[in-house]
Amino acid sequence: MSTGRPGGRGGGRYTSARERRDMLLALDVGNTNITIGIFDGAEVRASWRIATDLERLADEYAVLLLGLLRTEGIAESEVTNAVMASVVPDLAPVFERLCKRYFNIDPLVVGTGTRTGVRIVYDNPRDVGADRIVDVVAALELYGPPPLIIVDFGTATVFDAVSDEGAYLGGAIAPGIGIASEALYERAAKLYRVELERPRTAIGKNTIAAIQSGTLYGYVGLIEGMVARFQKELGGNARVIATGGWATLLAKETQVFDAVDLNLTLTGLRLIHETHLRGGHAHAAG
Repeated sequence: MSTGRPGGRGGGRYTSARERRDMLLALDVGNTNITIGIFDGAEVRASWRIATDLERLADEYAVLLLGLLRTEGIAESEVTNAVMASVVPDLAPVFERLCKRYFNIDPLVVGTGTRTGVRIVYDNPRDVGADRIVDVVAALELYGPPPLIIVDFGTATVFDAVSDEGAYLGGAIAPGIGIASEALYERAAKLYRVELERPRTAIGKNTIAAIQSGTLYGYVGLIEGMVARFQKELGGNARVIATGGWATLLAKETQVFDAVDLNLTLTGLRLIHETHLRGGHAHAAG
């Protein structure tokens, strides 16, 4: 098998897989954070999160990315393939330019029409964010068999349901804990911004503790309530996987999760990239 530019539009650079061990750059571009992963085979060699900035240019992101690679002793010449998903339309071409200029790679951009192997049962499959299907791909591979419930804690708190046949059924979207806390600070004149951490008691004895309790434990109630409803509709035996930037904090306060996987989306991107290299023998994503 040979590898080269997945999704390339102007030809490609091809080198036998026997001549080197390819490293894959995976990019999950979200509204608040950009998650970056480097895969050496199936192993995550390194991963990072950086803030999403719509004003930042491709060269500026490249300075950050190349610096991060060097802290792990990875040269840009070692990165031979790239795959990305973006829910920020303006940033997708920025990272495409970055990959082409600094790594000489045309990245595989996961979006509508990308073959993933997941059947989507949704009123309009094109409305489903690419990151949600990427999560499903990884969850089925790592935590199957289905049914499954995936809770992704990012800018939004997203609940996704996978049927016992492995089909994506849909889900629920709630404001993320971070933006909810920020909205409280912005809209209430006498309340202020606080660190989202565990208070000593649910009954707050001061304003900081009261905000922390209401925000953290309020979201725990949201999680447990929504998971219970999903379980009932799925038949009651679905495994529940948490991912996203707030997953570690929230998972400490509830027993509903069977697994916490901060690299779930990156792993899904790797698996989709591998499917693409094999020729994409799977169902279309939408």
